[in-house]
Amino acid sequence: MFNSDKQLVILDADGTTIDAYAAIDKAFSLHGMALGDQERFQRRRHLFKYLGGLKEFPSNLKKQLGKQKRKQLIATLTEVYREEAQLYPGIANMMQKLIDAPNVIVGMVTRNITNEPKETLRQLFLRHSIDVDALDFLVHIPLSQEKTEHFKVARLNYGINPALAYICGDEFKDYLAAIGSGMHPFMVSYGFEDIKRLTQKFNVPEEIISRTPDELSLRLLHALGLQGAK
Repeated sequence: MFNSDKQLVILDADGTTIDAYAAIDKAFSLHGMALGDQERFQRRRHLFKYLGGLKEFPSNLKKQLGKQKRKQLIATLTEVYREEAQLYPGIANMMQKLIDAPNVIVGMVTRNITNEPKETLRQLFLRHSIDVDALDFLVHIPLSQEKTEHFKVARLNYGINPALAYICGDEFKDYLAAIGSGMHPFMVSYGFEDIKRLTQKFNVPEEIISRTPDELSLRLLHALGLQGAK
């Protein structure tokens, strides 16, 4: 029924492996805009994530009405990602263990919004000694697309049993995509959505949510039988 007995791990980029809030906040500040504190950022609806909350929205909107200004902001964000953005503590070590594990297929599906996002991620991860070419796949999709079908395609391409397939993400949409593709979700609450929003607004089970990057690493590596891997 399945072509492989390997396990599959699909990672998210922004908010799960990459400290995206810090990078976006830096880019905004370089354009004279305020993103707002991280706690409020995590609670906002999607529209307000990048334009600031109700408090910051009017001023930010005035600065971003023009198409050229939006292009400049994305260019700045791209530069910040490539030269300064950081992975969360311990994530590089976790990823290298996944890459080195012979029985694990590991890839990334992302909606990163920088210019030439695959090259952006290549440079960012390389600064943390992670070669994205060593991943089994890296898929970038537009913001308008859902991840569900891309998760399914990755699993089917490698002939993986859904019971051996795992998704790591930080937003409710990641949770829905994991469930919709028949895979197990490993959710985190240190990224774009906090623990309260995930559990109380969207009813994501608290038992599958990691509050820190270290907790995510421990949970995932334990599930894969890699907790003792060097």
